[in-house]
Amino acid sequence: MQQSSLPTSRTSRRKARLAEVLCRRQYDLTLVLANIHDQHNVSAIYRSCDAFGVGCVHLYYTDTPFPVLGRKSSASARKWVESVRHSTSADLLRSLRCKAMRVLATSCSLRAVPLRAWNLTRPTAVIMGNEHSGVDENLLALVDGEIYIPMYGMIQSFNVSVAAAIILAEAARQRDAAGMYVAPRLNGTELKAKLAEWLKK
Repeated sequence: MQQSSLPTSRTSRRKARLAEVLCRRQYDLTLVLANIHDQHNVSAIYRSCDAFGVGCVHLYYTDTPFPVLGRKSSASARKWVESVRHSTSADLLRSLRCKAMRVLATSCSLRAVPLRAWNLTRPTAVIMGNEHSGVDENLLALVDGEIYIPMYGMIQSFNVSVAAAIILAEAARQRDAAGMYVAPRLNGTELKAKLAEWLKK
C-alpha cells in the first residue's frame, strides 16, 4: 500500500507546487529581449523572469540571431517562462498594447526617468537592448517612456542581465507591497488551463 501511494503523493505535491507558482505569475509584467546576443545573458534573464514571477518574455530579433542556449543553464527556466517572437516593431508593439501594457525601454538618454519613479504595478513591458548598441533608435521612438537605473560609481552601465534582474526586483517589490502576489492574476478558467499545460511538462 505504501509503495503504490508514493507516486500519487509525489504527483499531488507537484500539482500543488505548480498551482502555487502559477498563482503568483504576473502576466501583465514582461521583458522584451531586443537583439541580445550573449547566451549567458539571455539564460540569466530567463532565470530572473521565472524567479520574479514573469510568465512570458518577448523576443525581438531583427539584426542578431537568437543565441543557442546551453541546456544546463537555461532549460529549467525556459521551461516555465513562455516566449513570443516578433520580427517587426509593429508586431511587437501591437502585441503588447493589445494587452494594455505601457511600453518602456532602458536608456541613458536625457529623456530617461529613474527606475523607482515608475509605477511598475501597472501593466508594463520593459525593452532590454543589445549589449553594445542598446535599444534601437527606431524602437525607442515608439515607446511610452525610457527608464534608467541610477548608479553612483565610476562605471555607468550594468550588464544587461544584471539590469533586467534589478528592474524586475523593483517591480516585484512594488507589486508585493500592493498585494499582487497574494491572489491569482489569472481567472479560474485560465488558471486551470495553465495548470493542465504545466502538468505535461
